Amino acid sequence: MFHQKKIISLVPSITELLVKFDLEDNIVAITKFCIHPENTFKTKEKIGGTKNLNIDKIKKLQPDLIIGNKEENVQQQINELSNYFPVWMSDVNTFDDAINMINQLGIILNRQYLANLLIQEIQTEFKKLENQQHFLFNKKVLYLIWYDPIMAVANSTYIHNILQKIGAINVLEHQQRYVQISFDKIKQLQPDYILLSSEPFPFKEKHKNDIQKNIGSDSKIIFVDGELFSWYGYRMKFLPEYLLKFKVD
Repeated sequence: MFHQKKIISLVPSITELLVKFDLEDNIVAITKFCIHPENTFKTKEKIGGTKNLNIDKIKKLQPDLIIGNKEENVQQQINELSNYFPVWMSDVNTFDDAINMINQLGIILNRQYLANLLIQEIQTEFKKLENQQHFLFNKKVLYLIWYDPIMAVANSTYIHNILQKIGAINVLEHQQRYVQISFDKIKQLQPDYILLSSEPFPFKEKHKNDIQKNIGSDSKIIFVDGELFSWYGYRMKFLPEYLLKFKVD
């Protein structure tokens, strides 16, 4: 029976998903970035960061299943773990990939009912955006994830696809993955909105002021909840309502 299996999650959003699948008791270890749910973060053993796993610790825990992600984890470490334990890897670059991942995990973990329920909830919420316009709809956006150097999200990423899904226009859609960008380039791109993500870099007011001072343009610079834009899984269902209720100063 699956309820006896020991799972190690190497992906923050998937750790949260496993708990929502009522599998918290199966989780024996997580990464130091698996901060949700709070109780899971406080009580579960940590096996390093997503890109620097403590392989020896994982071996001692003898998991029945390790769940990782192609972008989050380092292939060399995954290959090593695969020599000892079953490893299931997700590869999420689009909204549809995320829905498929939830479905696949539901099947693998014998949680099809809960997976289908969550998928229905996510799809129902996103349908709301078809009938109501939000502040980013049809607007040119630049989504920043790092400062010094300034890094932004371009094409072939999950966040880019989510921006597309909600009807926003990524000003870096003609470039790939994650792009280092200068103040001059930002000025040239003339985005309507510059989105400062809450993660992985913790943007603060001083960064916002610095960007504003250096670009001196009409772009609106706002802070957004990075988890809602980048955590594929349970958190996806909250993004549409977040956008519809967002107050822009």
